Amino acid sequence: MSNDVAYPVFRTPDLDLALRVARQMVAFGAQPYSEVSVEAEAPTVAEVGRLRDVLPDSWFTCWNMDAPTAPPPGIPDLTCSAPTRALPDNLADIQVYLPLTLSMLDQPLGSIEDHFAAVVGPHPAQIHWDSLSWPEAPERDLYGENKHAEVTLLLNCDSRELDARADTHLVLVHVRRCNGDGFEDRFAEWLAEQIGQKVIGAPQHS
Repeated sequence: MSNDVAYPVFRTPDLDLALRVARQMVAFGAQPYSEVSVEAEAPTVAEVGRLRDVLPDSWFTCWNMDAPTAPPPGIPDLTCSAPTRALPDNLADIQVYLPLTLSMLDQPLGSIEDHFAAVVGPHPAQIHWDSLSWPEAPERDLYGENKHAEVTLLLNCDSRELDARADTHLVLVHVRRCNGDGFEDRFAEWLAEQIGQKVIGAPQHS
């Protein structure tokens, strides 16, 4: 059993620039089997409707512990993830499930990032790339990493939990969490250097 730790390496209010830097980091470790997932917060009925229309292949999930166990008539059980296409035209009855989280998981690299970034809006969201592979760097006493080779672009927030809203976007590079001897710090710094960046803040743990 192992865990990752994510280091911030770039922050900007420019979404296009943030996506470009994130993709540079992804390209450094991309493999034929690498995948991308997206997630966005939908705190209002209006936002659920908007995201439904612009991301019709996504899914909605309710994480609210106070949500009803039996959905209203015509509403799918949103506590168990429901496809966007299952939502009715009239969304008034989903109020009891808010906030909802929209997601599209395990998609091919390059298939959804641009469209998602263009339509996601002002609420916290993320683009997450995984199944990457970080190479070893023997000259820096760094061994390679596969399982926890990941990149996250946080949109409109500073936390991978999507609970710290911001006016900027943040690129995180993930490595394996080791025993606290500084290996993670050195590995993240080296990875950031490969795209002309550096670690700019404290690591975020899962």
